[in-house]
Amino acid sequence: MWNHSIDFNLIYVALNYVYNGDINKTFELLFEFEQWKFRDNNEQNYKKRMNEFLEGRCCNHNVNLFCVFLSEVYKYQTAIRHAKINTT
Repeated sequence: MWNHSIDFNLIYVALNYVYNGDINKTFELLFEFEQWKFRDNNEQNYKKRMNEFLEGRCCNHNVNLFCVFLSEVYKYQTAIRHAKINTT
């Protein structure tokens, strides 16, 4: 699924912030994220917003894209807010 390469920061965010260490739910979420990334040009849409994240000192693009995904699932926080919480 991941071609044996995944950002460990992304795993950290999924494990600790989203599901508090539940490996099965984390795996499901990461799989759902991988499918979401290529649907509806979500990855390309992130590239249009990339500077917003960089201005907020959120420099990990994998985590930022994951935070965009989270902001659609958990609508109570914006993607940039998710990124700031997870990268401090």
